[in-house]
Amino acid sequence: MKKYLYLILVVNSLIACGESGDDPESISVVENRTPSVPVLMAPVDNLLCIDNTVTFNWESSLDLDGDTINYTIQIAKDIQFLQMVHNASIQKTTTVFALDIGKAYYWRVKATDSKNDSSSFSSTFQFYTEGIASENHQPFSPDLVSPELSFVVQTTTATLEWTANDVDNDTLVYDIFFGTDNPPLQKLSANQSETILNVEVASSKVYYWKVVVKDSKGAQSIGQVWNFKTD
Repeated sequence: MKKYLYLILVVNSLIACGESGDDPESISVVENRTPSVPVLMAPVDNLLCIDNTVTFNWESSLDLDGDTINYTIQIAKDIQFLQMVHNASIQKTTTVFALDIGKAYYWRVKATDSKNDSSSFSSTFQFYTEGIASENHQPFSPDLVSPELSFVVQTTTATLEWTANDVDNDTLVYDIFFGTDNPPLQKLSANQSETILNVEVASSKVYYWKVVVKDSKGAQSIGQVWNFKTD
């Protein structure tokens, strides 16, 4: 009988200790906000730089939490940023790099706060470093407009669209390769001046396409392989 009485007293004591007349305090969790996407300033898009020592600068990102911001600047020889030349992290919004002469370059910047949250990369700008005096420069690689990479097309016709630029402002024409092979082998259109092409597609397929940009003086740039799917 004594054992049972002792257990009851212990249980009642524990329950009494756990009781409280006040509601538990609410804990507010403040979610960190990522910095804004940097805006590129110089070198401007499609610039022909007469010096291969190039100064890069961009607008400061906004961080609503007041966090310290670091910037990652990437410079590459291709628009896919596979042939990376520089990948640097700095706190300033300006930096200088010496680059090879007579080359096309692509650059972009993203912001990262002190809590390691990053913005998206900025838009990509392209420029050319002048080498020995030349009457012609290679066109820049084409930029994808539509369909977006891996986009699902739900119609029997797909509209391929892109843009391209040339520092010499030469007239540009395009060869378009298209098909279900990767890379695409069929040249669907040659020397067309428009930056848009409608193609017939079948359902439940993955299509690949690329654009070769050619200027009026014979220089050319081969674009990356893009893809989309059909429903």
